[in-house]
Amino acid sequence: MAHSSLSEAKKQKEDEYYTQYIDIENEINAYLDYNPKLFHNKIVLLPCDDPETSNFTKYFAQNFEILGLKKLISTSYALNSKRHKKGHQLSFLEENDKNFDKSITNTNGKIFTLTKDKNNDGKIDIEDLEWDYLEGDGDFNSDEITKLRDVSDFIITNPPFSIFKEFYNWATIEGKYFIIISNKNAVTYKDVFPMIMNNQVWTGKTKWSGGLWFETKHKENVDKVIDGIDMKNIPAIWLTNIDHGRRHEPIPLMTKADNLKFNKDLAGKKDYDKYINYDAIDIPKTLAIPNDYKGLMGVPISFLDRFCPEQFEIVGTSDNAMIDDVYKLTESLPRKFIEDYNSTGKKITKSSKDPVFYENGKDPKKSYTRIFIRNIDVSK
Repeated sequence: MAHSSLSEAKKQKEDEYYTQYIDIENEINAYLDYNPKLFHNKIVLLPCDDPETSNFTKYFAQNFEILGLKKLISTSYALNSKRHKKGHQLSFLEENDKNFDKSITNTNGKIFTLTKDKNNDGKIDIEDLEWDYLEGDGDFNSDEITKLRDVSDFIITNPPFSIFKEFYNWATIEGKYFIIISNKNAVTYKDVFPMIMNNQVWTGKTKWSGGLWFETKHKENVDKVIDGIDMKNIPAIWLTNIDHGRRHEPIPLMTKADNLKFNKDLAGKKDYDKYINYDAIDIPKTLAIPNDYKGLMGVPISFLDRFCPEQFEIVGTSDNAMIDDVYKLTESLPRKFIEDYNSTGKKITKSSKDPVFYENGKDPKKSYTRIFIRNIDVSK
């Protein structure tokens, strides 16, 4: 039986993870601290949601009046359309409701709405949610859900990572605010990074360090059990176009000389490594960025967790050929360098656009993905 379950799990894409209530609350509070009236008289859409398992609906329903919402819309995906069907339970609103239809409950998605005090108890909260079946299965990309998107002000959810690119393009249309969870590497995607570089999208308040802990329904892939709940840690972050205070906090940095003298990440170095095929220096960690360097610097993607747009300008990335205009292509590299580099088991050709430098002035080394930045104050 266990072998059968494991085989099924391998066939399925394990990306259905459920966000903790406390993580949603902490993230949303950052936007409210910056703009207390952010949600006043607004419509919030929660696609990719299941009220019986998701905390997004619970959070926004419980705080409906505090946030000043006009309307809450939450849509769920039909059971028969899901990859992972085990452990499914009927919605807390569904089982004994007059709308319940056994013939379509597994094939049609559901829509949950909140606008008024339905039970006349003097407050609008989760007890006042109303629901009905959708015409289709609840796929976010359907005309039915797209129409809901078009009349909403905010799109907030944790989409399955396997469809993140499609969902991102669907959610990030002009005129809509969004708060979505993604894998950390999503910041380098060709549809995401240009928007980050142009200051149209940024990471949320929650820091990258430690990832995020999610409830998981995949019994074969559990990192730890907390209060009887199976939990999984994922290198995930929040992406948004809603302002918050933390992204305007400059990173405290030392000068180049002080970094070389005191920063343990540069121990033993007399200078920063320079790329052979790109006119920039390599920065191993964000806190090793020198605050007095005028030129271009290649930093890890984790820099975006601390990025302050008033402090730095983003020029491009080594992924997706985003810095063609300033690249010194490898046509100028010595033949011996290319031969030595290829002998390490990696590969470089004269058209390669990966930032490459001599490690310790001798051994060729290809760096990880780098984001290229310029210090705004110093470069003036």
